[in-house]
Amino acid sequence: MSATSEPARRGAARPHATSTDRLVFLHGFTQTHHHWHHCAGLIAARRPHPPSLAFVDLPGHGLSSDDRTGITGLARPLVELGGPGTYIGYSMGGRCGLTAATANSGIVQRLVLIGATPGIEDDAERAHRRHLDVQRADRVEQIGVAAFLDEWLAAPLFAHLAADRQGLEHRLRNTATGLAHSLRSCGTGNQGSLWQHLDRITIPVLVIAGELDAKFSQIGQRMVEMLPNATFALIADAGHAAHAERPDATADVIADWLAATDDHVSPQRARH
Repeated sequence: MSATSEPARRGAARPHATSTDRLVFLHGFTQTHHHWHHCAGLIAARRPHPPSLAFVDLPGHGLSSDDRTGITGLARPLVELGGPGTYIGYSMGGRCGLTAATANSGIVQRLVLIGATPGIEDDAERAHRRHLDVQRADRVEQIGVAAFLDEWLAAPLFAHLAADRQGLEHRLRNTATGLAHSLRSCGTGNQGSLWQHLDRITIPVLVIAGELDAKFSQIGQRMVEMLPNATFALIADAGHAAHAERPDATADVIADWLAATDDHVSPQRARH
């Protein structure tokens, strides 16, 4: 993602209000920034003062469909775009947030991760996942976005995600070439493992997983053990996309954690 890219700049919405509380939302694969709007509104409503909200379209998605930045070059332009604040990322967006936080720039002041992973530690397993990501990239280019989404959303990972007509419409606005780029350059297989760098992330971190998402619940609990200042929260009756499946419960957890960690954020540094 380029900080000078016009699509990327449009991908981050202008703040809704002037506040020392800035929340930057990062979406998952095949989504756009629109998929965060509902839960973000619920979180904002639970804050004592109206926060400033920013929504980013990550490379290959939405208004950043033509952006060809890869995961390895993402950290600096992402924080330049999002500005100082709390970064809240789901799945791929969580991996992007982690990547930015490990840069120790001071701009990511708090971090919320939902259904996210620091990557794959084993080299052979990561190479296998990279091969699968390339196959998926070839697939979306061959069959188009609509057919690919039918296959993608039918995966067991999204078994608990209710049908969302409006959300699907936004997913369909993505391009095959953009999604293919994301898979090849920002997929889990292409990201180096961040597990060995977690101890460098000293900011407050909230790790969320859905109760029904066993894989990412285990990953999340392990991350919390390795992060110096982290909290783990399980969302009942939710799968991988907890913020979409149980938005009120997820907003409650995030808002309570924000309130508990507000003293860790300097008001002066949070202005943007």
